[in-house]
Amino acid sequence: MAETKLEVQEASPWNLPNAITAARILLVPVFIYFLFAHPDKADIGRWWAVLLFVVTISTDGLDGAIARKRGLVTNVGKILDPIADKALIGGALVSLSILNEVYWWVTITILVREIGITVYRFAVIRRKIVSASGGGKLKTILQSIAVGFLLSPFDYYLGSGMFVFEQVLLYAAYVLTMYSGAQYLISASKARG
Repeated sequence: MAETKLEVQEASPWNLPNAITAARILLVPVFIYFLFAHPDKADIGRWWAVLLFVVTISTDGLDGAIARKRGLVTNVGKILDPIADKALIGGALVSLSILNEVYWWVTITILVREIGITVYRFAVIRRKIVSASGGGKLKTILQSIAVGFLLSPFDYYLGSGMFVFEQVLLYAAYVLTMYSGAQYLISASKARG
């Protein structure tokens, strides 16, 4: 009796979760446009940039949930999803630094970490797909919350207490970003060794 081998086929990359991820990437320049169109926190239009950021970043969980629930997880999605996150968070941080609302050293070191891990993922892509770790996902959530508050005019309306709260969020996200980056490097060195 001949043995039959079951082949597991990957879902087509042309699916709803990947379309949502692609839309997130395409919304990044629109968000940045709105932010620079309303750079003053006293301008009520600044809320449009905040709303666009929140809608765009919140779809991060939506595409992943749909992909897992419907069995539509693809290698393309695993690659595009972190790129979408990094484009949005990176674009927001660079924009906030240009607007003198976030120190450049914070933005640059976060971007170096994000780009470094992305380059690492692409360097090993032929051998394996490196999905986001638990620490990496938590980092993205905390970055998103911190950036959302930094974009908002809450500190303009609520004063210095809100400014301090936003700075605490930013530096907590910064520390977690560096920590999760170190986790990736340690895992990579153990895998090679």
